[in-house]
Amino acid sequence: MEPAGDPKARILVSACLLGQAVRYDGRGKPLLHPLMTLWQAEGRLVPLCPEVSAGLPVPRPPAEIAAGAGGAAVLSGMARVVEKTGGDVTAAFLQAAENALALATSMGCRHALLIDGSPSCGTLAIYDGSFGGRKVAGEGVVAARLRQAGIAVFADREIEALACALAEADRRAL
Repeated sequence: MEPAGDPKARILVSACLLGQAVRYDGRGKPLLHPLMTLWQAEGRLVPLCPEVSAGLPVPRPPAEIAAGAGGAAVLSGMARVVEKTGGDVTAAFLQAAENALALATSMGCRHALLIDGSPSCGTLAIYDGSFGGRKVAGEGVVAARLRQAGIAVFADREIEALACALAEADRRAL
């Protein structure tokens, strides 16, 4: 349900895509696109770094889903998220997924625009768990949780597809 008085569809967005320095390496990864500027001006964007919301520091050691198993496997308890240093951060990533879902739900977000490749936000691809820089098809823990809840999830490189989905949602809301 959309917040009262707000007919335009809202978008949960990875905070790093807005240039916020929240990534594991202490940097942002701004998505410089006219649609981002427009959506920000319209008040549609609801930024969140799920990992920071779960208490992980910035910077932090890189993390990957073991064996590139994917977010659904982490959610079901069949895989874990590990740091390059060997630390198990599965609990934080599970909390991050719940935080993202809670924020999306409370703000009426039915769409999410997430940074691809991340063990949290990856939507099309994640790293394979070897810390060798190789990607495999799959999704992160947050992307999997949002999809389970019926939220449409888009990678940063799918911004035009998101624009089409939003236009349809806006038409239905009128």
